[in-house]
This record gives sequence, C-alpha cells and structure tokens, in this order.
Amino acid sequence: MQYSVGVEYALHCLVYLIDVPSKESVGIKDLAEFQGLSETFLSKVFGKLSKAGIVSSVPGVKGGYRLSKSPEVITFWDVVEAVEGPKPIFQCKNIKDNGYLYREGCCSSPSFCTINLAMLEAEEKMRDYLRSKTLSWLNEELDRVLPKQIRKDTKKYFSKSSI
Repeated sequence: MQYSVGVEYALHCLVYLIDVPSKESVGIKDLAEFQGLSETFLSKVFGKLSKAGIVSSVPGVKGGYRLSKSPEVITFWDVVEAVEGPKPIFQCKNIKDNGYLYREGCCSSPSFCTINLAMLEAEEKMRDYLRSKTLSWLNEELDRVLPKQIRKDTKKYFSKSSI
C-alpha cells in the first residue's frame, strides 16, 4: 500500500495556504518553486483538490489558489480521497471461488470473503484516524516541531507583502 507523492505535496502546500488572507491567493508557480517540483505536476494535484472543494482557484494574472474551507474542517482523509480517489486500497478478487471445493461443486453456497471484510475494517480504522487529523492540527504540529525561523521564513515567502 502506498499513496502517491501527490498526497504529501498537497498537504504541505495546503498548510502554506492557511495564513493567506481570505481575499488573496498563492500562485501554483510559487507553490511549485518552493517545493522544487514542476508546475504541471502540482497543477494536476490542485485540480483534484479544487474539484473536491478543498481549494478554490482565483483566475487572472494575480490569481492562484486559496483554501475553500476552514483548516479546522479539512482532514487528511479529505486530501487523500481528493488526490487518490475513493477506491478501497484492497481490491478483493474473490479468489476463494476458484478453489478446489468451489470448482468441484461441493460448496455452492455463496459466502462473504473474510479476508476482504478484515481488510475493509482495517481501512475504515485508518480512514477514521486520518479524519481526526486536520490542517489546523498539522499547522500546530509544525509550529511545535520545526525551528521558528523556518516557519517564519515560509510564511514570509508566501506573503504578498514580501514581493
């Protein structure tokens, strides 16, 4: 199981948008440059975030993106689902139905796949955990674990007044 790097970049970039005043936005070029990746890649990620209602795009020369919702309500799961889609991680193929007893007609009664049920239950627990972590939580954690100067410089980088 592995989420794409798009999830990680999305979460990082969304944190940068927290302190952007509600009437302003941050351009995809600035976000991509700060992260050291291509604008094309990040544009695709932000297209998915926009479609999910997590960010809104601001058209024009001074346009960009801003959060559509409060960081207190945007969860890690919202971001994962926006970037990766809603499909479950485990894809049961019902291979038990190809087993010897089923092929020989011995056991014809349909049954649920116990493996699939366990995997889906585990995924739901993971989703619940990711739903408990918000952008606000991440922002507070970064304030706690990163050097204050890094946080200050990051906020300054995305501040329109520093341009």
